[in-house]
Amino acid sequence: MPTYPPHRFTAKACTDIARYPRPSPDRVSLYVLDDRALFYQHMDDPIIPHLKIVHQYPQAFKTIRIDRGAIRFVLSGATLMVPGLTSAGGRLPDASDEAKAGDIVAIAAEGKSEVCLIGQLEMGTEEMKKAKKGVAMSAGHYLGDGLWKMDLS
Repeated sequence: MPTYPPHRFTAKACTDIARYPRPSPDRVSLYVLDDRALFYQHMDDPIIPHLKIVHQYPQAFKTIRIDRGAIRFVLSGATLMVPGLTSAGGRLPDASDEAKAGDIVAIAAEGKSEVCLIGQLEMGTEEMKKAKKGVAMSAGHYLGDGLWKMDLS
């Protein structure tokens, strides 16, 4: 189990749950500590960590990999499709480390060092291996989206 440096929250640290933009038409809640986004939640969906947290602690999240051909689609906000994960450049975990439908997973890109997407799976990884088609993740937080670019200062 990895160990993390202890975080010390000072008396000045302020936690907040904000809705952006105010009022949010998408009903997105953003969990903030001082001027730093930690998590977000769309309506009543699960709470998902911000990509900056994922980049800080990548070993804390289940990670699967997309092939090079899927990168530009993911970074433009498209639905993540199973063929991008099951092709030669993609990587899904072994059956012992299976991610199930509903799990929050980080998506890495072939040949890149940083995670580019995080979200909730719609199909388990073992099911993806068998079907080789379908929707893996319909929505998530990706590099360059509005949440990534948001300035909280």
